[in-house]
Amino acid sequence: MGLETEKADTRIFMDDDNFPRSGGPALPEAEKCAEDELDRDPRGMNAHLQVGFEDVIAEPELTHSFDKVWICSHALFELSKYVIYKVLTLVLAIPLALVVGILFAVLSCLHIWIVVPFVKTCLMVLPSVQTVWKSLTDVFVVPFFQSLGRCFAMVNIRLDQE
Repeated sequence: MGLETEKADTRIFMDDDNFPRSGGPALPEAEKCAEDELDRDPRGMNAHLQVGFEDVIAEPELTHSFDKVWICSHALFELSKYVIYKVLTLVLAIPLALVVGILFAVLSCLHIWIVVPFVKTCLMVLPSVQTVWKSLTDVFVVPFFQSLGRCFAMVNIRLDQE
């Protein structure tokens, strides 16, 4: 069930040298070199998306399928993951890039021209609002609660345990 017995079966699908040991699809050398040169995720934002066949499908030691089924399913998984990703990016990448670009442009414009000036204006006006608010609370709220406190200051509560 290990790699030793699979080598003869693997030759049906591909040569031993071309079998991808990394878990990724078998790419031509020119495409491998192009991918090695350009790091498309330099900050590692999508490091959690490194999903391989062994991360999704695993058989315990006591229950194994036929070797040919395992090899075919592994090859089909890798091929379908590779092809479907390429097709989806071909169809969705350009429109989504356009939508996200417009969204970030609008958000940047709103932030620069509306949010920041509003916050700065509030911070400029805040000291005078604070003075007016303090005067209103000193005139209306503080005397009310002082009177209420004096009224309840004479109340005594005594608890007896019987």
